[in-house]
Amino acid sequence: MKHLLSIKELTQKQLLDLIALAKTIKANPAEYRHALDGKSVVMLFEKPSLRTRVSFDIGINKLGGHCLYLDQQNGALGQRESVADFAANLSCWADAIVARTYSHTTIEQLAECGTVPVINALSDLYHPCQALADFLTLAEQFEDVSKAKLAYVGDGNNVTNSLMYCAAILGATMTVICPAGHFPDGYVVAEVQELAKRYGGKLVLTSDIDAIEGHDAIYTDTWISMGDPTPLADIKAKFAPYQVNKALMAKAGANFFMHCLPAHRGVEVTDEVMDGAGSLILQQAENRMHAQNAVLVTLFS
Repeated sequence: MKHLLSIKELTQKQLLDLIALAKTIKANPAEYRHALDGKSVVMLFEKPSLRTRVSFDIGINKLGGHCLYLDQQNGALGQRESVADFAANLSCWADAIVARTYSHTTIEQLAECGTVPVINALSDLYHPCQALADFLTLAEQFEDVSKAKLAYVGDGNNVTNSLMYCAAILGATMTVICPAGHFPDGYVVAEVQELAKRYGGKLVLTSDIDAIEGHDAIYTDTWISMGDPTPLADIKAKFAPYQVNKALMAKAGANFFMHCLPAHRGVEVTDEVMDGAGSLILQQAENRMHAQNAVLVTLFS
């Protein structure tokens, strides 16, 4: 691994190794207290964040490294100074760059023009750190994560894309259930289907909410992605049948509920499910740090 730009660039072995390392770091944090001694990581954020910023900042500290946060008060990335110059300059001082951007092209430019590892902390196309944390969470529930059956319900987005790549490479089953017109990017779906064939995974896409039956975990996200100006009132009726509630969990026969957060309670998911016994949302949030630490340790190995 030179960078982590998206899940699709990982082999099955690399993905399994990252999950295994994350479990080890989580169980034995003291053994990795000096893993990043003398290393400095710059975090570039174009978008607001709670889990991503805090989990990276505290995680880097737990590994013995130093973290520097840069928002857009110094000017939007690529406007005050080109992304290429930004990357080249940061590479003079920092040992790695973590970037949360609007455009995935910006992530790619940082990796191409810099000389240090780049980690995608979210772009319009992918959210690899989230998907890693999510499958780490599933791997803590299932001895063989490839046996997990995951259903994603709602709006197809960057999180959906990364989850699909993860499931396909791990050989797991994933069903994506979206209202018409809200499916993930077609090019991504085609790539995922090829990966699923190679690794023995299974991907199903449908608008039929009855396809939820027979899944172990239901995953949802906000119906309107960050930065999308669409009023909720314009899509609420279309998305209402896809709300994750007690009835839908029972219909699926699912033991677990997942959400990348932040959530709109009472919209895409009810409080009863969010706060229920099978909710994994806080485990997912904690595992962001452990999964990302596994990535950092691997990149610096």
